[in-house]
Amino acid sequence: MRVQTVLLALGAFLLPLHATHSLAQAWPQRPVRLVLPLGPGAGADIGARLYADQLGKRWGRAVLVENRPGGDGVIAINAVLSARDDHTLLWGPTSAFVGHPYTLEKIPYDVRELLPVARVTSTVVSLAVPTSLNVATLREFMTLARERPGKFNWSSVTTITDIVMEGYFKNAGLDITKVSYKDGVVALTDLTEGRIQMYSSAYAIVRSQAQAGRIKLLAVMNRSRAPGLDLPTVAELGFPGLNFDGLVGVIAARAGAPNEAGRERIASDIAEISRDPAVLERLTATGQLAIPGTGAEFAASITEQTTQLAATAKMLGIKAMQ
Repeated sequence: MRVQTVLLALGAFLLPLHATHSLAQAWPQRPVRLVLPLGPGAGADIGARLYADQLGKRWGRAVLVENRPGGDGVIAINAVLSARDDHTLLWGPTSAFVGHPYTLEKIPYDVRELLPVARVTSTVVSLAVPTSLNVATLREFMTLARERPGKFNWSSVTTITDIVMEGYFKNAGLDITKVSYKDGVVALTDLTEGRIQMYSSAYAIVRSQAQAGRIKLLAVMNRSRAPGLDLPTVAELGFPGLNFDGLVGVIAARAGAPNEAGRERIASDIAEISRDPAVLERLTATGQLAIPGTGAEFAASITEQTTQLAATAKMLGIKAMQ
């Protein structure tokens, strides 16, 4: 599947779904399962559990969070698509799938079957190095990496940040080796012990180690600074090519999605919960920004992100594999 076809398929997010369920049927009827493509401790995981608790109270049904990391997000996506169940939803970053045309020789699912239900948050993505590296700024890291070609390793949590970082390093002529991990928490351990020299991840993953002084945060990849974090953006530091905004939301399998009323309820309740001061405080503490939106708004954000990724990949010389 060529990247143009994938982009058109992602654009199909904006197409209406012909509900197969009676609009008169109240949703939910039983426990709801939120499947995440990341492991426990990730920013999306913390956010999912926070919202799951509040949604469960509103719906009078258990809302369960299930971590299905690995496979570059494919394991979680296929778990939701194969369930064909309107009570099984994907909760997680769009970065788990919008980069697949550039990383997978064959996408093992039909992207047209993914139906955006609600936009929830934007995850703050940070760049961290081990304290033992003794660098104070992002520019110092880049200079040191240039002085030591082939000696540094790096890792990131998502496909998009993989593309952004690998493309940037290649474009800048830096010889830094990518190391892939199934679980971002394992990568953090290797970062603290100096086996990798840079790690791009949700702030929630690295926060405790940063506060303990075992790693140093150099910047956020987001275009805007995160409230409560005294960290500059990569653009402020002169590295706009490393920009990346995390985008987290709820997605259903088109063939087994909640009915229209159910989808509207999900988006509406998430928006209400996002206005709760206690929820906002918790999100801020874990490096997340509440940006609730409808399914259509989430679809538009996905399309925009996909288009931006295609442009960035082209600029950096990264070609789609299909």
